[in-house]
Amino acid sequence: MRLLFDMDRKEHGGCVKEFVRNSARAVIIRDGKIAMVHSLLYDYYKFPGGGIEKGEDPIAAVIRETREEAGLAVLPDSVKEYGCVHRAKRSGKDPTERFIQDNFYYICSASDDILPQKLDSYEEKERFTLEFTDPRIAIDKNRAVGDTPYDKEMFEREAGVLELLIKEGYFD
Repeated sequence: MRLLFDMDRKEHGGCVKEFVRNSARAVIIRDGKIAMVHSLLYDYYKFPGGGIEKGEDPIAAVIRETREEAGLAVLPDSVKEYGCVHRAKRSGKDPTERFIQDNFYYICSASDDILPQKLDSYEEKERFTLEFTDPRIAIDKNRAVGDTPYDKEMFEREAGVLELLIKEGYFD
């Protein structure tokens, strides 16, 4: 899968442990809008998707996570690789640990039906809501996010992928 961009802070020298948590994310475009999960609590957007479980295929993960978070049933035959964003940084919890994450993005289609979400407790607290939105609105929102418990790199990662999709003509 092609590297979309690298978000390695290069500040993790001397780390003796690694924590790897890769993810798979769906890029679903309908009528010039992008399917995003909107955190109503913190007012940011993220692509539907999430962590790849141990031994799970990334495509199986994107299908599972998109169904859970967004209520969208991805059509398996539609899934195509888009690209990967690599992140690496020193852990915020343990200064001897390096956090590594490859975020795999897949262009795909989903059935028209919106199914009930199956949210984790933190996702329910944040009031994750599926929205088909103009990608420029999501970019602007993510770059204006205020105080959250999350690293702002997460918001910039999603904005960066949206910018590439625009630049590559997915929203003409």
